[in-house]
Amino acid sequence: MIKNYLVNNAHRYASKWLVLAIDVFLICISFVLSYFIRFNLSLTFKAEDLFTQLPIVATIAIISFLFTESYKGVVRHTGVRDVYKIFNAICLSSILTIFFLIVNKQFVMMEGFSIPLGIIIIHSLVAFIALTASRYVFKTMFFNLVKKFKVTKNVLIYGAGESGILTYNALTNQTSSNARVIAYIDDDPKKKGKIINGVMVLGRDVLSDFFLSNKDISEIIVSINNASSNELRELVESLVEFPVQVKIVPPVESWINGELKVSQIKQVQIEDLLDRVPIDIKKSKVEEQLKNQVILVTGGAGSIGSEIVRQIANYDYKSLIIVDQAESALYDLQQELKQNGFHNFIPIVGDIRDKNRMNMFFQEHKPTMVFHAAAYKHVPLMEYNYYEAVKINIAGTKTIVDLSLNHKVDKFVFVSTDKAVNPTNVMGATKRIAEMYISCSQQENKTKFITTRFGNVLGSNGSVIPLFRKQIAKGGPLTVTHKDITRFFMTIPEASQLVLEAAVMGEGGEIFIFDMGKSVKIFDLAKNMIKLSGLRYPEDIDIKITGLRPGEKLYEELLANGENTLPTYHKKILIGRVKELDYTYVKSKIDELCVSNMFFDGNTMKIMKEIVPEYVSNNSEFCKLDTKEIAAPEKEEDKQIFQS
Repeated sequence: MIKNYLVNNAHRYASKWLVLAIDVFLICISFVLSYFIRFNLSLTFKAEDLFTQLPIVATIAIISFLFTESYKGVVRHTGVRDVYKIFNAICLSSILTIFFLIVNKQFVMMEGFSIPLGIIIIHSLVAFIALTASRYVFKTMFFNLVKKFKVTKNVLIYGAGESGILTYNALTNQTSSNARVIAYIDDDPKKKGKIINGVMVLGRDVLSDFFLSNKDISEIIVSINNASSNELRELVESLVEFPVQVKIVPPVESWINGELKVSQIKQVQIEDLLDRVPIDIKKSKVEEQLKNQVILVTGGAGSIGSEIVRQIANYDYKSLIIVDQAESALYDLQQELKQNGFHNFIPIVGDIRDKNRMNMFFQEHKPTMVFHAAAYKHVPLMEYNYYEAVKINIAGTKTIVDLSLNHKVDKFVFVSTDKAVNPTNVMGATKRIAEMYISCSQQENKTKFITTRFGNVLGSNGSVIPLFRKQIAKGGPLTVTHKDITRFFMTIPEASQLVLEAAVMGEGGEIFIFDMGKSVKIFDLAKNMIKLSGLRYPEDIDIKITGLRPGEKLYEELLANGENTLPTYHKKILIGRVKELDYTYVKSKIDELCVSNMFFDGNTMKIMKEIVPEYVSNNSEFCKLDTKEIAAPEKEEDKQIFQS
């Protein structure tokens, strides 16, 4: 009964009037004690004087408390500011008392009424101590009673600096937290052995499986604000080796109103362990480019498309049209934008393959910029559903490209993939053919066509990390197709920034490629995700090797060799240079491909391999088509069409 009452009513505050009444009562008790102290704990003073003096002292105290509002503080969250208000209230009360005595002496309002100055001084000190102590006593009792009935977890705070102390305060001052801080861990030998908030500071050398098990530690919270991203990554990477959950405190600048909340302390994500430097892209030119533009985003409810929309929403555009065939995802994005205060957008449920309907949208809204992110992207699924892959990734792109030309769109930015480089699967080949069609359309010099090409996106729909999280939640095993398989990774915001920057940088005809640093071994990524969950590999969760899927590469190729790229003003963005195409031939073959696919004549895959000679299937039923020598007509000169 008591347990349920405390837990269910922990959020309720004591009445401010009750706090005021208790404060006045303590003022009266302190006044009596000040007489005992002044007269050496004896009764040699006139006790009857107290009956006259107490009402005046209590009234003056009430006036002081009401003026300073010291009684309005939430007792269970008492802090330095509350103590400061109490100090002001006591000082004001003493000043008013002295002022009353002077006025009374001058005008004789109460004959014979007087309070010794020594009593006033002693009373001020005793009252300040009593009021401050009472708040901390109530605060301690409250938390002890509430936490007594809660299942607590033992945690370590890594970092005994200012950030670590604020983290301790957040954990202990919020009833929503059920954490008990066992110790601070710090690398500074000068802090070792000291006690902060009653908690011992230990050195990093104490961390061991035995220590963590003996102290029943379930979490280590990293709270270091002056460390570089590399130092933090190395620290967290060493901590995930232990069978505990590792959490991290966000930077001070992201705290809510400068105050840390327990809800902001997040579990370390796998993104934090990737050996890569976050990419910083200038946004000043983006703002200028998007100003007063009518912007159309296809696939606007997808992983990349929705983030492009979120970032565009912060700029001063004229109108934003979001097209996606996924009704639920589009609805969720619509609600999110509205809740964040964005209203100048038009969500449209539509299929980019429907040329008549898309043409209607172009006629009605007259977009000046198009960001084309709509596509099917899952490699194994598209290997078995190549008809749909061709229809959306090639024919759908062709539709939007043609409409952009017809309606004189200024810039068209295409979201491609590293799988388009030397493709080994249907998905990659369709994206490469879409790139080629865009290159052909650039020759008309009506619309500036720009392509962005990057690797896997962390946390996007269908990516490996959400899959691993689900598998961990089910108890494993985690499935990896090959022990040596590697991939390039970037975050969704970074990918979207690249697309926006390409819109600014591009003059038409470029393929922008991101330098994403080192590739990541998926097997190592899986092991780190198991550790981040506070589990052990392979004792708690195992990793199962399933074999490469149809069309899957062992190593993705993000960049061609150094001779096939050109630099830009941003060191992380390069321009890919490819061989000149026979535009007439390529365009006619793409038209033939779309017709062939539409009528199921069985030549779809053959034509795709003719268009993209470097497309060699891997672990797929289409490998048989690679036995024949297929090559596109070669031109006499190997010109390069992409310039910086």
